[in-house]
Order: sequence, then structure tokens, then C-alpha cells
Amino acid sequence: MDIELRDWIVVLATIAGSILAVQAQKAVEQFRERRDRKSAVFTQLMASRAARVSAEHVQGLNLNDIVFYGSSTLGFRRRSRQEQAVLDAWKEYHDHLNVGLGAEGEGLRHWDIKREELFVNLLHVMSQDVGYTFDRVQLKRGAYSPVAHGELEHEQRAMRKAVISGLSGESPLKMQVVQMPVDEAVALEYRKNVGRIADALEFTAKSTNGVAQ
Repeated sequence: MDIELRDWIVVLATIAGSILAVQAQKAVEQFRERRDRKSAVFTQLMASRAARVSAEHVQGLNLNDIVFYGSSTLGFRRRSRQEQAVLDAWKEYHDHLNVGLGAEGEGLRHWDIKREELFVNLLHVMSQDVGYTFDRVQLKRGAYSPVAHGELEHEQRAMRKAVISGLSGESPLKMQVVQMPVDEAVALEYRKNVGRIADALEFTAKSTNGVAQ
């Protein structure tokens, strides 16, 4: 077979082109999949940002480590600058949440302010990575939460704290008996017995006095 060099080049180019096209298609699909996962987590956190203790919100936060982990090619991990910014912001927010477990009074107020600042920062860097344009004021003030929801969350938090405090013995439960339940039949029999005892004592006293005289 008399095949010239340029024919071999055409054959190799055709084969290589097919392989590269398949690989390019896979890369595009993986990029879209990562982008969709990031967008889903960001949407979940945005939708639940007024309910920080809800299961959906906590689940969304815990997905950050996986969704913004980056990509891996031939064993080499690649992570964009924006993905790293998200992970750094999440780590800082996560550490602050753990520190505030015992905060009370004025310390709790400062802890809440810092928590809000770190959470808004997390949403901001996430929005930049997924392609949304939000300013910090919009992320902080844009959430809607009915007053009743806030009151319910506050009451549930206070109730959980009271139950835990009571079960641990830190704040023992106080009991005050105002009135004992009364059984009329038992009460009548009790009064009769008291009367019999009084009569017996009176009879004994009279008998004693008679003997003494």
C-alpha cells in the first residue's frame, strides 16, 4: 500500500479529532453538572436564609465542602480562586457557629452580629462563583420572614433550652400543690372517724375525772 505521509497525518488527525471531541463533550458536561450543583446549593441557602436552624439550611451549608471542592483530572485536583474563596468563607463561618454555643447576654448580641456578617460574606462569594450579581445589602436585607415564624423559632429555642436545663438538673423543676383532689366519700368517712376519736377522748377524760374524784 502506497500511503503518503500526508495521508497518515489526515488519518491520525481524524482519529485524534474524534477523541478530543468526545473528551471536550465530557468536560462540558462535567462543568455544567458542577455549575448546576453549585447553583442548587446557593438557591437552597438563599431560600432558607431567614430560617437558619431549618434542616434544609443546615443541609445546604454542609454541602459546601463537596460542591465547591473543585475538579480532578488524571489525579490532579484543580480548584478555582472563587471556589477556594467559598471554602474559606464557609470554614470561617463554621468555626464561628461552633464558638457561639455558650454565648449569652451582651456576648450573644455581638456573636449574632458577627454571625450575620460572616453568613452574608459566604453568600456573596457563592453568588460570584455561580454567576449571580448581588450586593451585600441585598443579601442581608432581602430575606422575608413573617413575624410569627421568628416568634415560633424563638419559642422553640427557649423551650429546648428549658428542657435541657431541667433534665440536666441545672434548673430543677418547682412544684407547688394548690389543692389536693378530694373524694367526697373518703372525706365523709374521715370526718366520722375524727368525730369518733374526739368522742372517745372526751369519754376517757370524763372517766378519768370520775375516778380521780
